[in-house]
Amino acid sequence: MSGFAILALFIVGIGIVLVAKGVRVVRQSECMIIEKFGRYNRTLREGLQIIIPFMEQPRSIYWLKNSRMYATNRIDVRETVMDIPEQDVITRDNVAIIIDAILYAQITDPYKATYEIASLPLAVIQLAQTSLRNLIGEMALDATLTSRDSINTKLKVILDEATDKWGIKVNRVELKNITPPRDVQQAMEKEMQAERERRAKVLQAKGDRQSRIERSEGERQEQINLSEGDKEAFLRRAEGEASAIREVAAAKRQAISEIKAELGSEDLALKYLVATNYLDVFGKFSQKPGDKVFIPYEASDSLGALGSIKEIMAGKSS
Repeated sequence: MSGFAILALFIVGIGIVLVAKGVRVVRQSECMIIEKFGRYNRTLREGLQIIIPFMEQPRSIYWLKNSRMYATNRIDVRETVMDIPEQDVITRDNVAIIIDAILYAQITDPYKATYEIASLPLAVIQLAQTSLRNLIGEMALDATLTSRDSINTKLKVILDEATDKWGIKVNRVELKNITPPRDVQQAMEKEMQAERERRAKVLQAKGDRQSRIERSEGERQEQINLSEGDKEAFLRRAEGEASAIREVAAAKRQAISEIKAELGSEDLALKYLVATNYLDVFGKFSQKPGDKVFIPYEASDSLGALGSIKEIMAGKSS
């Protein structure tokens, strides 16, 4: 092979190396920090990009992939899940609990994420652990177990403010597990069981009370209905008796008027009615043919008037 051919191959090889070093393809949702002679030069966005080989170099940072930290010169600006390892935390009432969480974070400023902090994922995780420990230390156990949403919100605000200078935004924080000691869990289970039994007894007592009230109301209404029925029957019976009395009185008035018109004397008519009344009453006293009936002396005048009335009636008929 001639010297010219060797030189040509050498030049081609250098060209290939320069192209390989100078051409960069940045994918969607990624970026690259480019330094020129060790100093920040520019940030490459998605697409085909050209850099000057040996003069310009991409800067690597530590980031997460599948919850594992690694070094890369392609900065992923998508939202990433960070797992906060479980840790022992002491609550305000001196109960040791085991707690862990996850957070969702996203790089918003690649420059700050590269130059403001040495190991961004480690810094965020450590900050989340210490902030969570401080936050739980200000709360009692019961409040910790029942205030997850409040803890998530407070922790997000704390982390978002602290990590703003690192070019990262914490979008969401979620507590995964809160595990109290075994003896505390047993005490809580007994307390919950006692509370459920108490609620069942209260509900049963309320049901019995309501049942008794309904039953007494029914009995009361029944008594009212019965008394109303008795009242209505009494009133109707009284109205019937009054009507009967009025009809009898009307009949007697009519009889008196007819007797008076027939006899021509009001006194004889009255004596006639009294005498017939005596006879009707005395007739009820005798039950057998041999019964004796004693007639009061006062009734003799009225009964004697019957003879006079008979004579008058006989005279008129003749």
